[in-house]
Amino acid sequence: MENIKIEIVEIEKPENINLILGQSHFIKTVEDIHEAIVTSVPGVEFGIAFCESSGDRLIRIDGTSKEMIELASKNAMKISAGHSFIIFLKNAYPINVLNRIKDVPEVCRIFAATANPLQVIIAETAKGRGILGVIDGSTPLGIEDEKKIAERMDFLRRIGYKR
Repeated sequence: MENIKIEIVEIEKPENINLILGQSHFIKTVEDIHEAIVTSVPGVEFGIAFCESSGDRLIRIDGTSKEMIELASKNAMKISAGHSFIIFLKNAYPINVLNRIKDVPEVCRIFAATANPLQVIIAETAKGRGILGVIDGSTPLGIEDEKKIAERMDFLRRIGYKR
């Protein structure tokens, strides 16, 4: 049996920055995701990095913000799992772009869309690295009560997602 190494990669990002982590299958992923994001949120600041798993095996990068591109590049290098991509969004939420990204023909799956602290669980064999899953945020502490329900509903209205 082949040896397998399991590793946890801690995603590094500022607290207020959202990210989307996914898996794709083709080099044109970077261009197609770029187009999906900029046509969903005009003026969005983002960076994407895609870990190519064949050919040159480079981390392909794109975006509208040097800061977000550098953040994506740094974290993609830490993950180094073939055909994975990571997007960092500034001044936008994943909900604004997620369905458009899912509609990109090369996108196979989304592992996470979050602003929470994120850990990526990586498996490594002689052939390479792959994402097994993610730890998104922290464990729940209980069930919301009426006060917390009201706070949640108020928050969604304040940020414009409910009327």
